[in-house]
Amino acid sequence: MVVAAAGETRRAHRGHPGSGSLHHRTGVKKTELRPHLRKCWTIPPQANAAFAAAMEDVLAVYARGYDPARPVVCMDEKPYQLLAHARDPIPATPGRDLQQDSEYVRHGTCSIFCWVEPLGGWRRVDAQPRRTKIDWAGQVERLLTVDYPEAEKVVLVMDNLNTHTVASLYEAFDPATAFALAQRLEIHHTPKHGSWLNIAEIELSALSRQCLDRRIADLDTLNAELAAWQQATNANQRQVDWHFTTDDARTRLRHLYPKR
Repeated sequence: MVVAAAGETRRAHRGHPGSGSLHHRTGVKKTELRPHLRKCWTIPPQANAAFAAAMEDVLAVYARGYDPARPVVCMDEKPYQLLAHARDPIPATPGRDLQQDSEYVRHGTCSIFCWVEPLGGWRRVDAQPRRTKIDWAGQVERLLTVDYPEAEKVVLVMDNLNTHTVASLYEAFDPATAFALAQRLEIHHTPKHGSWLNIAEIELSALSRQCLDRRIADLDTLNAELAAWQQATNANQRQVDWHFTTDDARTRLRHLYPKR
């Protein structure tokens, strides 16, 4: 697939009789073997001690009770493509759905940061032009000084992305500030290929369905939409009731544990 440059008009892919696929060719029957198609999965490693150790560590964190002095917060981020309409859509009318042209104009990409306190029913989502170490460090500073200024420590669950380290704080701030921020963090990383353990990833999936199911052309509009979703979701104080436990993991995922 060719990636369009910023501002370039693209056409969304659609199958058509001239595409050359086998089932459109006269006299050729469909078969069960379709080498041109594939499904992508996150396949966990087999019998991997590092995976099991990190998984049990995160599950132990999720089993903790609510403690406002040491809130458990999960974070994740996702890239997002800013798209504009090449032609104005035709509004919906009685008996006819909204009509949207398959062509679009690409306006670059950004990164959406998502922070979730599962037991507090709190979320913060924010889109930034980039996802560098400096960007992540700035998000952490806001978490500690604005969102949780009174917390003794924030117990932070996130994946193993190379920007998600205390070293990023030292890239962004002077040593005294970086050290002070780091001392208020208790970091727990999900295992590699185990991002399903991150509650923030689940929230990003809900956000995508509820807020990002249309074309958004610029960062300001995107952040306005994210702020509206955040406000509505936080007003409901929807908590996350995590049921999967360490005992469940040792039974249902025993193939991930080394065999002695």
